[in-house]
Amino acid sequence: MRASMLLSTACVLLMSGLAPAHAAEPAACANVRLAEPGWNDLTFTTGVSTVILTGLGYKAESNLLGLDIIYQSLKNKDLDVFMGYWDPAMVSYYQTYKDDGSVETVHQNLEGAKYTFAVPQYVYDAGVHDIADLAQHADKFGEKMYGIEPGSNQLMFDIAKDPKFKLDGWEVVESSEQGMLSQVDKAVRRKEWIVFQGWAPHPMNNDFPIAYLTGGDAYYGPDLGAATVHTQVRKGYLQECPNVAKLLGNITFDVPLENEGMGYLIHDGMSATEAATKALKAHPDYLDKWLAGVTTVDGAEGLPAVKKALGL
Repeated sequence: MRASMLLSTACVLLMSGLAPAHAAEPAACANVRLAEPGWNDLTFTTGVSTVILTGLGYKAESNLLGLDIIYQSLKNKDLDVFMGYWDPAMVSYYQTYKDDGSVETVHQNLEGAKYTFAVPQYVYDAGVHDIADLAQHADKFGEKMYGIEPGSNQLMFDIAKDPKFKLDGWEVVESSEQGMLSQVDKAVRRKEWIVFQGWAPHPMNNDFPIAYLTGGDAYYGPDLGAATVHTQVRKGYLQECPNVAKLLGNITFDVPLENEGMGYLIHDGMSATEAATKALKAHPDYLDKWLAGVTTVDGAEGLPAVKKALGL
């Protein structure tokens, strides 16, 4: 009789919607610490994650750091999440932390990316098709190659040191993504020769007539640095914060969405959260997949909470 009464009571609670909600995330997980190196694709994807986490009731903060500092911070547990491990271009950055287990890869969040040396189309048409072609035109290039933020150009330095390319003495000019693109814009308008770090997804592929150089397979990987991008976390984070872990495992981007979002950053001057909010409002269908099985920080349904926060 007693067991029957308990079962009956449970059924009533379930039918009346009074059954306990999902368990709340541990208090230590309420603050999610992310970082990105200042690349617009990662600024956008980190912004998307931040907006969604905020809608779920988390306090999400993002830091702008060099790649080496990001990995050291994940190892030291000063950061929780990094949305931008490019494979294979960043293998050398990650290898040490992979070997000691201090940084874990969660999920592939993008395919169809590429990352290698690029030149304006008119330079390519003049005969510069491969990294090995640069040396014979050293004067036209001013013996300079343009990179992005310090700490993010190691592959350029490695190629410059490789004797087979004959680039000894060339300078790797480090500044920022925007600084590099400003140099590209100036060079293209003047029809000057320039070699720089190029990648996709990125609006640069539509903004400038550019071509990618072969010859970098040993450093960037085959097929012009064809890459996948992955989400990474500090060791143990997935077990400590299972709800955030579920979200991170769900979030998968595509090249068109990133190109659109990056355009908001670059051309419209939006902040990361503004660009993310606009993109998510324009494409709310992504939220259905990304928030499947995800709750708010206090255990309520996640999808309605995020849609409400976005005004959808």
